[in-house]
Amino acid sequence: MPARRAKWSAWWAGRLGRSDRGMTTSEYAVGTIAACAFAAVLYKVVNSGPVLSALQSLVEDALDAKF
Repeated sequence: MPARRAKWSAWWAGRLGRSDRGMTTSEYAVGTIAACAFAAVLYKVVNSGPVLSALQSLVEDALDAKF
């Protein structure tokens, strides 16, 4: 019994002392899907009529600025 306890103690000490660095494959997949969804939403917002006209107005005002 003491040998088993020592074995488990060593295993837990190894687990607790080790830090997880980086992402696992599933985290990469979820992160990639989230990034693609965010990019799709951002693309739709930027290409919408009101935002497109506001950006166009902003660029025109900047080009017509008097110095």
